[in-house]
Amino acid sequence: MSSASIHPTAVVSGKAEIDPSVVIGPGAVVEDNVYIEAGTTLGPHAVIREFCRIGKNNMIDAHAVIGGRPQHTEFDGSETWVEIGDDNVIREGVTIHRAFGPGAVTKIGSDCFLMSYAHVGHDCAVGDNVTLSNNIVLGGHVEVGDFVVMGGCAGAHQFLRIGSYAMVGGYVPLRKDVLPYSMVGGEPVRHYRLNSIGLRRGGFDKERYRAVEAAFRALREGDNDLTGVPDTEDVNKLRDWLADKSKYGVYGFAGA
Repeated sequence: MSSASIHPTAVVSGKAEIDPSVVIGPGAVVEDNVYIEAGTTLGPHAVIREFCRIGKNNMIDAHAVIGGRPQHTEFDGSETWVEIGDDNVIREGVTIHRAFGPGAVTKIGSDCFLMSYAHVGHDCAVGDNVTLSNNIVLGGHVEVGDFVVMGGCAGAHQFLRIGSYAMVGGYVPLRKDVLPYSMVGGEPVRHYRLNSIGLRRGGFDKERYRAVEAAFRALREGDNDLTGVPDTEDVNKLRDWLADKSKYGVYGFAGA
């Protein structure tokens, strides 16, 4: 362990590797086999359990618990990991669990905002620029694409996929996959339209937007092969996403 700025009430393992610029607050706990890179801050009583790799310039707030054992009755204590990228904000009470199988990893990308009491279950893969609002729950093995926003108190069943640039409404219980670029919500849950605000914020110009719009229209009409839709990078990513195996299927469209 290096000479990071550690509050005298913190408990930090001598087997942790911590950059000297890291700040560790009162009552925080850092266990063995933890790696924390430059500029990261741990708030009061934050807990970093063993087998965690945390990148640069992350802000981990009070009482967050990173690297807890997976909530799986058959977990045998194997070495599994949590890996977190750079420039994330992880607010108070967030929990992120280690993966289940030997050598497996739960991943959080970079530039994400995990709001208070969000939970990321074992073996999840969360992309970059993702916002998980307050009290979000991700079950095990959930895949969350880049630039996804999930509204408060939404939840995702294990093994689901939430495509890049999707917006999930608050309080929505997801039991099927969510298409990239879309807005999903309601009772029953349905895809409503393109996430136009999210796409604009993500840098989509008119040409990119129109291509995705054409793909979305084709899907509404039942053309899952996107016949005749321009072969743009965004559309081809959507084709690849549709070609991947889905465990529970994909939500339908409102009014369809």
